[in-house]
Amino acid sequence: MCDTAHTQLVPENIFELSQNDSSYLGAIMETKLLKDQNHLFHSIPMLEWERLLPHIEVTELPLGKVLYEPGMKMSHVYFPSTAIVSLLYALENGSSAEIAIVGNEGVVGISIFMGGESTSSRAVVQSAGKGYRIKSSILLEEFNRAGPVMHLLLRYTQALITQMTQTAVCNRHHTLDQQFCRWLLLSLDRLQSNELLMTQELIANMLGVRREGVTEAALKVQKAGLIKYARGHISVLDRLGLEKRTCECYQVVKSEYDRLLPEKMAI
Repeated sequence: MCDTAHTQLVPENIFELSQNDSSYLGAIMETKLLKDQNHLFHSIPMLEWERLLPHIEVTELPLGKVLYEPGMKMSHVYFPSTAIVSLLYALENGSSAEIAIVGNEGVVGISIFMGGESTSSRAVVQSAGKGYRIKSSILLEEFNRAGPVMHLLLRYTQALITQMTQTAVCNRHHTLDQQFCRWLLLSLDRLQSNELLMTQELIANMLGVRREGVTEAALKVQKAGLIKYARGHISVLDRLGLEKRTCECYQVVKSEYDRLLPEKMAI
């Protein structure tokens, strides 16, 4: 696995700059823009944000990049901004199924602060974009202060667990058509547009089904006038229609995120 380039964003503490310094305003604007790139970043109080800011690195998250494998010790935790990361469980025969997705609402690597240094799942970028990373030791140190960051991360973890459990229920009891719509809506909630680039094979791997099943489900949804699908490019034409067509699982997950986490910033 090849790591991509990353850059430390803030080599110095901008809060110690003089307000008369010509770079002060620009630095403040830059850190505000950064804070708004991820929901959890946005919700961190200023004192804790000041401690974390010098340790934040920007990183490219290309399609298919593996952030961690089962049993791998995690050196960093990732906060996606424009990318989406899929958490997968892989079987011995090579097949896999998605258990959750993480985008600009959250963090990849919760096992770091939940008492373990590794996990049994696999994290793969399913939609290319950018993100930020922090050394695991730095975030764990902040978490162990038992302050606002700890409470924020624990609430996020509860919401993520809800997504995982609801995904398991959905995959067992609802049609592939409904699962496909749920997956589309969860992805859209984490993107800034109504366009997704995703091959049938990748969607099949995410949902744990055969490619033919994905084709059939996509054609049904397209025939209903809700999406336009061609060569891995999905354009959502009717979001409200998707919400009506999917099962209750999407709303259960969305409601739990809305309940547990502070109001989302406008992107």
